[in-house]
Amino acid sequence: MKKIQMVDLKGQYQPIKEQVNQSIQEVIDTTAFINGPQVHEFQKELEEYLNVKHVIPCANGTDALQIAMMGLGLKPGDEVITADFTFAATVEVIALLQLTPVLVDVDPIDFNIDIEAIKKAITPKTKAIVPVHLFGKAANMDAILEIAEEHDLFVIEDNAQAIGANYTHKDGKKVKTGAIGHVGSTSFFPSKNLGCYGDGGAIFTNDDALAHTIRGIVNHGMYERYHHDVVGVNSRLDAIQAAVLRAKLPHLDDYNARRRASALKYTEKLQDHPKIITPTICGTACDCHVFHQYTLRLKDVDRDALVKHLNANEIPCGVYYPIPLHKQKAYADDRYNEADFPITNKLVQEVISLPMHSELDDEQIEYIVTKILEFID
Repeated sequence: MKKIQMVDLKGQYQPIKEQVNQSIQEVIDTTAFINGPQVHEFQKELEEYLNVKHVIPCANGTDALQIAMMGLGLKPGDEVITADFTFAATVEVIALLQLTPVLVDVDPIDFNIDIEAIKKAITPKTKAIVPVHLFGKAANMDAILEIAEEHDLFVIEDNAQAIGANYTHKDGKKVKTGAIGHVGSTSFFPSKNLGCYGDGGAIFTNDDALAHTIRGIVNHGMYERYHHDVVGVNSRLDAIQAAVLRAKLPHLDDYNARRRASALKYTEKLQDHPKIITPTICGTACDCHVFHQYTLRLKDVDRDALVKHLNANEIPCGVYYPIPLHKQKAYADDRYNEADFPITNKLVQEVISLPMHSELDDEQIEYIVTKILEFID
C-alpha cells in the first residue's frame, strides 16, 4: 500500500506532469509573469466552466473575499452575517475592513449556515450575508437569496472549498456554486479541489458594473496606468500559477467525481456504527457536494485519542475546526451568547476529517476504516 496522504498533490501531478511542465515553461520562455496570456486564458476558461460572465483572478482566496466586499462598497460599521463554524479568513476580512462580523450557528446535517439563525441576526445595519459552502457542500442558496431579497442584502459566496459543486434551485435549474449570489470568491491554495502550486484566488460575478470596479481594485485601483480611480490593492494571480490551473481545470469534474466515489466508500463502511455520524451523500451522481473534506461526527469517542491512534498508524487526519470563531481571541465579542451556538459548540468537540483527495484508492480506504473501527470498538 502506498503512503496515505491527507492530500496527495504528487500523485495528482504525475498524470498531468507533461502538460503542467510545458505550461510553466511557456511562461518562463515568454517572461510574461504578470497578467500574461496564461492568466487571461485561464480567466476565460473558468468563466466558461462556471457559466459566469466575469472571473477576476487575484492573489489568494482571502484577498478574493476582501476585494468582493470592497467592490460592493460596504462601509465601516455595516453588519455582515456569516457562519461561526468555518476557517477564520471569512471573518478576518470583515474585521479588516472595519465592518461588523455577525456570527451565527450552523446546520447539524451539512454544517452550513443555519437559515433561521440568519433571520434572527438581521438588524437595520445588516448589509450582507456570506454563506460558506463548507467542506464542499452547497449551502441552501434559495433560502439565503429569498432572505437577501426581502431585506435588500448582498450575498457574497465563500466558495473556497466547493469549486465545481452544483446547486439545484427549486425550479430545477443547476448553477455552479460561487456564481449564484451577487459575487463569489474562491481560493486556489494547493490543497483545494482546484489548486495551484502556490497561492491564488478569484472573484466571480454576473454584474458588469461590479466586475469593472473589482478589476480596478485588484490592480491598485487603476484602469489606466498611473490613473488611480478607486482605492485598490495589489492582488494579481501569478502567471505560473495560472498555467498550473489551466492544466488542471479540464480534470476538475473528474477529480470531484473521484472524491465523491471515495466518500461513498467511506460512508458505506462507517455509516452503521452507532458512534459515528457520516456526511449525507446522495450517491456518486449527486454533484451538490465535492468533498473538499470528508468529515465525521463522533459520539462518545475520545477524539484526541483517535487522532493519536490514526497518526501512530501513519494515517493523517484533521480537526476542522477545533475552536468556534466566536471564541477566538481576535473575534470575541460580548454580543455573543453561548446559547446561540449549540451546534457549533458540539461540532468543534466531535468532528474529525479523514484523508480525502482524488488519488485515494480502495486499499487505503479499507485500511483507514479498519483502524478507526479498531479504536472505536
